[in-house]
Amino acid sequence: MRKNASKELYKQVYDYVVHQIKRGEWKEYDKLPSVRALAKEFKVHRLTVLKAFQLLKEDEILYVKDKSGYFVGPEKVLKENEGRTISTYVENNHLSTIHQVPAAYQFSKALIDPGLLPNKYFSEYVKKVFDLYPKVLGTYSNVQGDDELRYAFSSYLLKTYRFYASQDELLITSGAQQAIDLLAKTLIQPKDTILVERPTYSTAIDIFRQYGANIVGVEIGPSGYDLSELEHYMKNYRPRLFYVNPTFHNPTGYTVPVVQRKRLVELAEEYKCVIIEDDPFRDIYFKGKPPLPIYTFDTEGYVIYIRGFSKYVSPGLRIAVVVCKHPLMKNLIIAKSLADNGTSLLDQKIFLLYFFSERMQIHLSKLRTALYLRKEIMERELNDTSWKWTSPGGGFTLWVEMPEGLAVDQLLKSSIKHSLTFVPGIICDTQGRMGSWIRLSYSYANEEQIQKGIRLLIQTSNDLKYFD
Repeated sequence: MRKNASKELYKQVYDYVVHQIKRGEWKEYDKLPSVRALAKEFKVHRLTVLKAFQLLKEDEILYVKDKSGYFVGPEKVLKENEGRTISTYVENNHLSTIHQVPAAYQFSKALIDPGLLPNKYFSEYVKKVFDLYPKVLGTYSNVQGDDELRYAFSSYLLKTYRFYASQDELLITSGAQQAIDLLAKTLIQPKDTILVERPTYSTAIDIFRQYGANIVGVEIGPSGYDLSELEHYMKNYRPRLFYVNPTFHNPTGYTVPVVQRKRLVELAEEYKCVIIEDDPFRDIYFKGKPPLPIYTFDTEGYVIYIRGFSKYVSPGLRIAVVVCKHPLMKNLIIAKSLADNGTSLLDQKIFLLYFFSERMQIHLSKLRTALYLRKEIMERELNDTSWKWTSPGGGFTLWVEMPEGLAVDQLLKSSIKHSLTFVPGIICDTQGRMGSWIRLSYSYANEEQIQKGIRLLIQTSNDLKYFD
């Protein structure tokens, strides 16, 4: 943990203690390490550990002996308090909470507007699946994924990105989010240090925290990373993994250049750090195709590639593919079998016919044009403000810096009252410091909603400043 990481570090210590007790590492009536020792181990202030211990004492999970320290309470008390002591990581999925707010102007969802999908054609493929595979509902999929779909993906990756991955090196998951969760479950032990970009996909932060990771943020900007800083982190923290979204990055829209992608692979090899490359927006480019995936430059097996399609092909299907080498793939398959025993075979067959069709590939070109126009409308409405952003070359979102002194949390509360939502930047930051940034999605709302909604957001912002 970093000393400046988050005001909720004590909750991470709390969860770690509960996790260790549940695993049997600390049994009832065992003495815990001292406050000083745990503070040193977690690299936090002693008061942070003390606050966690005091809360654990209030919940009767720990008890104190005068001048002797903190001890694990009776096992039956932990079981009685199961509901009260539910992990704070499980309680917190910040992005999901915002998405559940009903809104007429929906700028928080980085998903495609259903009206932009070829729904009529899609229904034809659904019917075709039942003609070709009449028993599709009568059986489970292979846990690793449908053989036919993995073969198609293997050919697609070779043709499109110029790297070969055999069927055995591919795992079909129920969306990219499940892939991230399976990888975290497989790779991370409590207190493992991992790197993520700062800012990053907020749900990934929540997932990694759920598994007790010590998360260190690496700055990403319009030109990519500060490679000297990145190497310093790898050398000093020896991270278990680095989670990256280098192509039309979520939430910023930035794209990491080729030279840095190659250097990142070199650093991964040198410091034995696994790179998880999340690539959900690759097909949504506006002016030119993005650089090849980082995975393309990996020869030693340090890069794991997640290619998600739910964002823009068909969110209802929830299909993603994970590319990685053995023996890790074997462990991922076990984790997948425990999660859901395999992604829906029906969904995989529909995706197989739908995505690889000529019609879908033509539609992707039209989709890029439609999203580019929506981005332009949003930016045009923002041009007369003092708000700052870097226009992305693809993806679904704008990463906007708000005027100094504007309380984004208050802006969100006021916006929700006007049936408008966005993502506050603070939940995309491992340190919880990006309080002056917001993420605005132009992919879900239509042109009229974008125009009216952005004007409403600007007016709400002005009213808030005037009120203050």
